[in-house]
Amino acid sequence: MKQGLEHRVDVLVIGSGAAGLTLALELAQHADVMVIAKRRLMDGSTYYAQGGIAAVFDESDTIDSHIEDTLVAGAGLCEREAVEFTAREARASLEWLISKGANFDTETDACGHRRYHLTREGGHSHRRILHSADATGKEVQQTLQQRVLDHPNIQVMERYNAVDLITAKKLGQAGENRVLGAYVWNRNSETVETIAAHFVVLATGGASKVYQYTSNPDVASGDGIAMAWRAGCRIANMEFNQFHPTCLYHPQAKNFLLTEALRGEGALLRRPDGSRFMPDVHERAELAPRDVVARAIDYEMKRLGADCMYLDISHKPADFIIKHFPTIHQRCLELGIDITRDPLPVVPAAHYTCGGVMTDLTGRTDLKGLYAIGEVAYTGLHGANRMASNSLLECLVFARAAAQAIGQGLSQPAPQPHDHLPAWDDSQVVDSDEQVVISHNWHELRLLMWDYVGIVRSDKRLQRALRRVEMLQSEIQQYYADFKISNDLLELRNLVQVAELIVRSAMARKESRGLHFTLDYPAPLPTAQPTVLTPRR
Repeated sequence: MKQGLEHRVDVLVIGSGAAGLTLALELAQHADVMVIAKRRLMDGSTYYAQGGIAAVFDESDTIDSHIEDTLVAGAGLCEREAVEFTAREARASLEWLISKGANFDTETDACGHRRYHLTREGGHSHRRILHSADATGKEVQQTLQQRVLDHPNIQVMERYNAVDLITAKKLGQAGENRVLGAYVWNRNSETVETIAAHFVVLATGGASKVYQYTSNPDVASGDGIAMAWRAGCRIANMEFNQFHPTCLYHPQAKNFLLTEALRGEGALLRRPDGSRFMPDVHERAELAPRDVVARAIDYEMKRLGADCMYLDISHKPADFIIKHFPTIHQRCLELGIDITRDPLPVVPAAHYTCGGVMTDLTGRTDLKGLYAIGEVAYTGLHGANRMASNSLLECLVFARAAAQAIGQGLSQPAPQPHDHLPAWDDSQVVDSDEQVVISHNWHELRLLMWDYVGIVRSDKRLQRALRRVEMLQSEIQQYYADFKISNDLLELRNLVQVAELIVRSAMARKESRGLHFTLDYPAPLPTAQPTVLTPRR
């Protein structure tokens, strides 16, 4: 049976975090925009971001310093043009967000003037992080979300999974290949609908759910990266997966991140016996780049056979801790931990995908009409390691740049569309009678990625991982061909594709650099280039 409901819009935005909603708001002045969210609008990674957004607001700080810090954290793999563009656009992007109603913490200076309270995080040489207590992402998400819901030119579709992009090449159309829209699965009616659009924007976030342990919400399954790859776009630097050093280690605390701002405000990392270890590892101690801190924690856990290390801020005044970290304080109290008195048990967890769909500085991909912004994209900003609080910043800066480019494209004569895109055909598939297959493959994939493609890698581990990933791909593709789609099947199909891209990227890099550390090549090469994978044509 062929499934129906065709929607036609100027711009389709797949994803509803900071990047997607910013772009939608910027374009809605002169375009009909549709935003689809896999669950609720707020269920992406933006909502859960704690730390803040980096930008130069302090008189003693400089844009050049922000640029230099980012380049150092990126371990020689950042593209300077992207770093300079982002740092120079940072303050204007924050001021745009503030104009939309976002509130950031302020303080009174020595002269009695109100100014933004700026914190400092790992890799930064100055205080330049604007924040809303320890729930900055929540403030950003709610601000943008309210504006989007109030806008008459933006249609919001919650509980919709993107299945695949529709391209001219896939339809056998002659001439230049371009994106024509997307197939989306309506989770409410369990039917596939078609969305025709002049422009499609991937704002789907990262792929950290490919790992057994992650700080990300469940929706972070690499959907945009996998769809872009299948549509013919190049993917870059997928070996650089950032593991956040400090996730709360507690059986009831799924995915609970402990912001880097804790260390920025003086929290110390300790072994189970109370001794510190970071001063022996790096000159910046607890404020070293995330890859250094994550590896140090991982090393100490393995060396000591310990389940976790500890993050301790109890030496600070209790009222200071509660004021700056109310969300963490309350959540930990619910779990029986008082952070004003007790050290916090912590472990590293997959946190951020530094690679992604290759774009230019306006978010353009290799496929005409397709843009990628936010964590799904590889812009060259992060290099081999993302510096703290540059992620929400990237969402804002590149969403606004992409909106400007798409706006210019909308003012040009539109390409001749198909009268109707072909409906999704599921006449040859049946309902699954073996859901256990998906569940088993799901857990096997995430565990093998954690064991073999995690914080420390080797050639042998990567080869073993690739063999298993290829077997899983074959099983999952057969399952996808035979049975009706579901949320778990769609995510698993995308995750196994992303896993292959991560493994192949890691195998191609014959050095250790930034977030990619391999026992077989422990030293960095004299010069480094991004790892670029190109789909077979």
